[in-house]
Amino acid sequence: MRQIPVDTSAATVMVAKPAQPKIRDRRTGEIALDADGVKLMTVDVMFAANEDVEILSIAVPETGISGDLAMGTPVALTGLIARPWENEFNGQKRHGIAFRAVAVTSLAATGAKAA
Repeated sequence: MRQIPVDTSAATVMVAKPAQPKIRDRRTGEIALDADGVKLMTVDVMFAANEDVEILSIAVPETGISGDLAMGTPVALTGLIARPWENEFNGQKRHGIAFRAVAVTSLAATGAKAA
Protein backbone atom coordinates (compact mmCIF):
# COMPACT_ATOMS: atom_id res chain seq x y z
CA MET A 1 0.00 0.00 0.00
CA ARG A 2 1.40 3.39 -0.86
CA GLN A 3 2.18 5.99 1.76
CA ILE A 4 2.34 9.70 1.04
CA PRO A 5 4.54 11.88 3.27
CA VAL A 6 2.80 15.07 4.45
CA ASP A 7 4.83 18.29 4.73
CA THR A 8 3.72 20.15 7.87
CA SER A 9 6.38 22.89 7.77
CA ALA A 10 3.97 25.59 6.51
CA ALA A 11 0.96 24.44 8.55
CA THR A 12 -0.42 25.47 11.91
CA VAL A 13 -1.43 22.40 13.88
CA MET A 14 -3.36 22.41 17.16
CA VAL A 15 -5.08 19.72 19.22
CA ALA A 16 -8.83 19.59 18.52
CA LYS A 17 -9.51 16.55 20.72
CA PRO A 18 -7.06 14.99 23.19
CA ALA A 19 -5.56 11.54 22.62
CA GLN A 20 -7.80 8.52 23.02
CA PRO A 21 -7.13 4.82 22.45
CA LYS A 22 -7.69 3.79 18.82
CA ILE A 23 -10.44 1.20 18.64
CA ARG A 24 -9.78 -1.74 16.31
CA ASP A 25 -13.18 -3.39 16.69
CA ARG A 26 -16.14 -1.31 17.89
CA ARG A 27 -18.21 -4.39 18.67
CA THR A 28 -15.67 -5.82 21.13
CA GLY A 29 -13.90 -2.61 22.18
CA GLU A 30 -10.54 -4.12 21.16
CA ILE A 31 -7.72 -1.53 21.18
CA ALA A 32 -5.57 -1.28 18.03
CA LEU A 33 -1.88 -2.16 18.24
CA ASP A 34 0.91 -1.39 15.79
CA ALA A 35 3.22 -4.03 14.28
CA ASP A 36 5.45 -3.85 17.39
CA GLY A 37 2.53 -4.44 19.77
CA VAL A 38 2.41 -0.82 20.98
CA LYS A 39 -1.05 0.60 21.74
CA LEU A 40 -2.21 3.10 19.11
CA MET A 41 -3.85 6.37 20.08
CA THR A 42 -5.95 8.75 18.00
CA VAL A 43 -5.39 12.50 18.25
CA ASP A 44 -7.72 14.88 16.39
CA VAL A 45 -5.90 18.00 15.22
CA MET A 46 -6.85 21.21 13.48
CA PHE A 47 -4.59 21.38 10.43
CA ALA A 48 -4.45 24.87 8.88
CA ALA A 49 -2.50 25.46 5.65
CA ASN A 50 -3.01 27.50 2.48
CA GLU A 51 -6.03 29.30 3.98
CA ASP A 52 -7.83 25.96 4.51
CA VAL A 53 -8.59 24.33 7.85
CA GLU A 54 -9.46 20.68 8.39
CA ILE A 55 -9.84 18.40 11.36
CA LEU A 56 -7.68 15.29 10.92
CA SER A 57 -7.71 12.16 13.06
CA ILE A 58 -4.14 10.95 13.38
CA ALA A 59 -3.07 7.52 14.65
CA VAL A 60 0.11 7.61 16.72
CA PRO A 61 1.80 5.05 18.97
CA GLU A 62 1.18 5.75 22.67
CA THR A 63 4.96 6.10 23.12
CA GLY A 64 5.00 8.91 20.51
CA ILE A 65 2.79 11.26 22.51
CA SER A 66 4.66 13.84 24.54
CA GLY A 67 3.61 16.84 26.55
CA ASP A 68 0.14 17.94 27.59
CA LEU A 69 -2.16 17.55 24.58
CA ALA A 70 -5.15 19.54 25.82
CA MET A 71 -7.54 21.13 23.33
CA GLY A 72 -5.95 24.13 21.60
CA THR A 73 -2.35 23.09 22.31
CA PRO A 74 -0.03 23.76 19.35
CA VAL A 75 1.75 20.55 18.32
CA ALA A 76 4.40 19.24 15.96
CA LEU A 77 3.69 16.12 13.91
CA THR A 78 6.74 13.96 13.27
CA GLY A 79 6.72 11.56 10.33
CA LEU A 80 3.15 12.31 9.22
CA ILE A 81 1.95 10.14 6.34
CA ALA A 82 -1.33 9.80 4.49
CA ARG A 83 -2.47 6.38 3.34
CA PRO A 84 -5.46 5.91 1.01
CA TRP A 85 -7.77 3.03 1.97
CA GLU A 86 -10.77 1.24 0.54
CA ASN A 87 -12.94 -1.58 1.83
CA GLU A 88 -16.25 -3.25 1.21
CA PHE A 89 -18.71 -4.07 3.98
CA ASN A 90 -22.18 -5.49 3.42
CA GLY A 91 -21.89 -4.76 -0.29
CA GLN A 92 -21.03 -1.09 0.19
CA LYS A 93 -17.66 0.29 -0.86
CA ARG A 94 -16.05 2.88 1.36
CA HIS A 95 -12.83 4.79 0.92
CA GLY A 96 -10.84 7.56 2.52
CA ILE A 97 -7.43 8.67 3.75
CA ALA A 98 -5.89 7.48 7.01
CA PHE A 99 -3.25 9.61 8.72
CA ARG A 100 -0.45 8.24 10.88
CA ALA A 101 2.43 9.98 12.66
CA VAL A 102 5.49 8.69 14.48
CA ALA A 103 5.00 11.34 17.19
CA VAL A 104 2.76 14.21 18.29
CA THR A 105 4.69 16.68 20.45
CA SER A 106 3.30 19.62 22.40
CA LEU A 107 4.84 22.97 21.46
CA ALA A 108 3.36 24.75 24.50
CA ALA A 109 5.96 26.55 26.57
CA THR A 110 6.87 24.37 29.52
CA GLY A 111 6.24 25.98 32.87
CA ALA A 112 4.30 28.91 31.36
CA LYS A 113 0.91 29.52 32.94
CA ALA A 114 -1.89 31.75 31.73
CA ALA A 115 -2.54 34.74 33.93
